[in-house]
Amino acid sequence: MQAACSHRIQAAFEQRQDTLLWAVTGAGKTEMLFPGIAWALEAGLRVAVASPRVDVCLELAPRLQAAFNAVDQAVLYGDMKGAYQYCQLTICTTHQLLRFYHAFDVLVVDEVDAFPFASDPGLKYASEQAKKPNGALLYLTATPSDWLQRAARKGELVMTYLPIRYHGHLLPEIKVVRTRDWRAKMHQGRLPDRLVRQMRENFTHRRRFLLFAPHVADLPALKRALELTFPGETVVTVHATDPERHAKVSRMRSRELNFLVTTTILERGVTFPEIDVFVLGAEDQVFSTAALVQIAGRAGRSASDPDGAVRFYANQLTEVIKTAQQQIKFVNRKARRIQHDSVRPM
Repeated sequence: MQAACSHRIQAAFEQRQDTLLWAVTGAGKTEMLFPGIAWALEAGLRVAVASPRVDVCLELAPRLQAAFNAVDQAVLYGDMKGAYQYCQLTICTTHQLLRFYHAFDVLVVDEVDAFPFASDPGLKYASEQAKKPNGALLYLTATPSDWLQRAARKGELVMTYLPIRYHGHLLPEIKVVRTRDWRAKMHQGRLPDRLVRQMRENFTHRRRFLLFAPHVADLPALKRALELTFPGETVVTVHATDPERHAKVSRMRSRELNFLVTTTILERGVTFPEIDVFVLGAEDQVFSTAALVQIAGRAGRSASDPDGAVRFYANQLTEVIKTAQQQIKFVNRKARRIQHDSVRPM
């Protein structure tokens, strides 16, 4: 499946088509881009890969640099150091596309369901203006918005669908654990009993995890409650405006930390192998269906550990949570059919 999608992406670049790749989290989207990007660079074309989030750009840049080390590469984001210089390959945030007009022969926009791209029509306009009139535009997402699906139905975009991860395993499904007044308890230095039991089990089995909280304002009280409950553990929190954000993510990636407490800033774009995912307060309105699907998609991403646990601790089962569960079950049903067809006797 991944090879077939990769061929279709390259064909879309060659034919200068606008395309939507709807692929589940952990499908290996970046690697599927490589043959098409290689073709474009060898043809002397100018290529950009853009994402709404700085974290995603910083994750992509070294992978693209390693794959195309003979090509000059620029990485552009808001607080970058140094001046921009023309390069054949550009990795940038979607806001940086406002700098460009009819500049790129091939433009890839990753994570188009993410804030701020998903809620800002100006960024969609910027992406259309940044590519050359006869250029190719590829949108990548695991949770396509209504406008993308409408555009595909109208034939304005060619859609390629990939419902299975690169390692062939299904997405871990969401288990909801009901809580009662978790935030009030947290401010008293306590955590839901079932979350505490789950975390103890993870510590016992040396199983690392991400713990998501709804708001930055929740982090100090959550950190205190965790330190009181698990006095021997190092508790590190991270959020979008944290000046040590990148260093903390690196510590988690290098296995220096057993777990990381975070907001939605780590819902996408970063990969930690062999982790579980817990969400405290999953009923909060800050979590959209797309965000919850992306958060769940942090688990099970490595071939060595494709079945990570996903636990949502919530005061109530909201429609948003139920829709996220349904989306994951939907793509897993499609993946099972692919698996069944692939082993069907001739």
